[in-house]
Amino acid sequence: MGVASYGAEAWPARKPPWLKVRAPGGHNYRRLKSLMRGQELHSVCEEAHCPNIGECWDAGTATFLIMGEVCTRNCPYCAIAHGRPESLDEDESRRVAEAVERLDLNHVVITSVDRDDLPDGGARMFVDVIREIRARLPKCSIEVLTPDFRGDLDAVKAVVDAGPEIFDHNMETVRRLHRTVRPGARYDRSLRVLAHARDLDGDVLIKTGIMLGLGERGDDVREFLDDAVAVGVQILTLGQYLRPSRDHMPIDRYVSPEEFAEWKRLGQELGILHVESGPLVRSSYHAREQVTGLKERAR
Repeated sequence: MGVASYGAEAWPARKPPWLKVRAPGGHNYRRLKSLMRGQELHSVCEEAHCPNIGECWDAGTATFLIMGEVCTRNCPYCAIAHGRPESLDEDESRRVAEAVERLDLNHVVITSVDRDDLPDGGARMFVDVIREIRARLPKCSIEVLTPDFRGDLDAVKAVVDAGPEIFDHNMETVRRLHRTVRPGARYDRSLRVLAHARDLDGDVLIKTGIMLGLGERGDDVREFLDDAVAVGVQILTLGQYLRPSRDHMPIDRYVSPEEFAEWKRLGQELGILHVESGPLVRSSYHAREQVTGLKERAR
């Protein structure tokens, strides 16, 4: 895994105090971790080294990583392994749904690695997991965090038609940095994915997010916010990029909590219904709270 080394000299200095979190270890955390192992399931919480894993798992929210743990793309910021994925596990959707039911989760996030080797980019697997969860635990709200499906809008439609409460596709960074940060993606293609999902179903909540600290400027972030509003984004996450290893893209700067608060204020002023903005925010952070109360406001 990894990309060409950036060198030890680029390794960041000590993290600022606002990035420190307690080690996970609550009862629900231990229970979910044990079940993940027993069912041979993966979570992006672990694979991507999320700092909020303890808080989210203890609160009854989990993010399942489907279609394996090897991505067909090689983004220089990402901790997930890349290479040639194995064939699909056709029983995975059942096992994910069984885990959701056994844990009696309030909210579940389903995401995946990029599977550019599949004709539909893996859309069918998202649909299968949604249907399996609905059959077992109808009260659980479902969020999908999808790849761009290489711009295949039929794949987007298939996932939206399965009826998730939230359709999320992360932009990850601003337009100017996109080809460097997401070499296998395209900024405008991701915007089209979000816009199409919004056009397909006025009830599904549309969500995206980016990382800060990759070298973006203020005008870059403002452009992104305007673009997000234009395609109908209703939920937005802004968080600090944290470098997984010396082999990954270096951190340009640590963004202060005060700056994150300003971006939250601006996003809300532009009309985005829910903005999570802070150093430790990740895509699934406070995911359950984003669903509660937004359905009526979004119509």
